[in-house]
Amino acid sequence: MGAYQHILLAVDYSEHGDLVARRAKDLAEKYQAKLSIVHVLDNIPMPDTGYGAVIPLAEDSGYELLEAEKVRLMQIGDQLGVALANRWMIWGAPKQEIARFAERESIDLIVVGSHGRHGLSLLLGSTANSVLHHAGCDVMAIRLLNG
Repeated sequence: MGAYQHILLAVDYSEHGDLVARRAKDLAEKYQAKLSIVHVLDNIPMPDTGYGAVIPLAEDSGYELLEAEKVRLMQIGDQLGVALANRWMIWGAPKQEIARFAERESIDLIVVGSHGRHGLSLLLGSTANSVLHHAGCDVMAIRLLNG
């Protein structure tokens, strides 16, 4: 296996996300790799553009949430020194979209945080576990301390 050329940091804005971000940045520096970040929007309504018309979001709908998500992604990108062209927000289910995005962008390594799952959560699986099983590249799951 050669050195990593393109590393993807999948961010979820969890309280321990800084640890995951630092690890991804360290790896990118070590391998002199391009670092990209992605955040998957799974809890904000997506405008319906199927017929060419965007449904305007009501003031109390997801617009403020979307803007807050954008601001947070920009803050993380700024902190890590990630180029604007390598900061991504996509709609969908993180379990599928992270792996799909990584394939499309020719990612060598996905870095994602993982809580140690127990009980029912272990049976249902986590985003990190799903990415690990569906990605066509290496996946590094950074163990996060539970709460």
